[in-house]
Amino acid sequence: MARVELRRVSKSFGATEVVHDVSLAIEEGEFTVFVGPSGCGKSTLLRMIAGLEETSSGEIFIGETDVTDAEPSDRGLAMVFQSYALYPHMTVMDNMSFGLRMTHRPKTEIAEKVARAAKILRLEEYLQRKPAQLSGGQRQRVAIGRAIVRDPKVFLFDEPLSNLDAELRVQMRVEISKLHNMLGNTMIYVTHDQTEALTMADRIVVLRDGRIEQIGTPLGLYADPDNAFVAGFIGSPRMNFLSATVQAGGRLLAGGIEFPSPVPTKLEPGTTLQVGLRPEHLDLQDGIGLQATVEFVEALGSTCYLHATLATGETIIAERRSSLPRTGDTITLHFAPTSARLFGGSGERIR
Repeated sequence: MARVELRRVSKSFGATEVVHDVSLAIEEGEFTVFVGPSGCGKSTLLRMIAGLEETSSGEIFIGETDVTDAEPSDRGLAMVFQSYALYPHMTVMDNMSFGLRMTHRPKTEIAEKVARAAKILRLEEYLQRKPAQLSGGQRQRVAIGRAIVRDPKVFLFDEPLSNLDAELRVQMRVEISKLHNMLGNTMIYVTHDQTEALTMADRIVVLRDGRIEQIGTPLGLYADPDNAFVAGFIGSPRMNFLSATVQAGGRLLAGGIEFPSPVPTKLEPGTTLQVGLRPEHLDLQDGIGLQATVEFVEALGSTCYLHATLATGETIIAERRSSLPRTGDTITLHFAPTSARLFGGSGERIR
């Protein structure tokens, strides 16, 4: 395993700059996830680390070695792609051993490494099958096995679960996390699915428009976002945002009610802000009460989400685990002022 460091890395396609001056250090053995909406530059950043895209400027280090201009095969990396990229005419064993055979490794070494990877990934009984005889999850495990046998310093995953159905995605999230715990290698994982990021990562890098918005642990980003974009992107359902106006005496007017500001603010009365509230923070029996009309009840077994409209016309989602109302009911959603997050007009966090 190895440390990966990006120093002021940028990437342009013609006159269009898609990655802007990114600096980032990923420590040895860390599972880091790049997450963000489509087109934010996360896959481009991963491909630059892999050597599949040239950097327009900046430097990339793996361990102590500057690999900015090194060939992909000389970087000590293994990449797992969104498509399984398996040879359909080869068996599982041949697919997993292909890279080793191309570098003319001894047959005994190849057999040992394939057997070890197959045992880790529970593929032993499928070694003589061809990809067409496997399920989607099994094919992805073969692709991961092909990476494992190379003993890479760093694993790179480019949205590896996006072609799987929902149940398989959950299963493979668990398997990849267990694999990281077992092998201890540095892993960099790209996804647009923030649920994958929250459940798998040691650290998350949130990207937007080719720039890093925030880096932190999953719980850290969820509880303490730096801006409204991160607050809205991390979490499902997303954070609720209500328009607010600063009142005299450090109070706020939002959702048709006035309440104390969760943080001391010296902003002038009349200043417009945004108040952010997580759905689970609207399930209290007391606190600040918001009157709302239920528009839709999303029942998900033990947890339900109420989609409601406030007197101001703003929509809001609240989590509810008991006393489920019906569509059309008028309810009061309570929250503690300290659970609210404040954001300025340009989305910056007010602390």
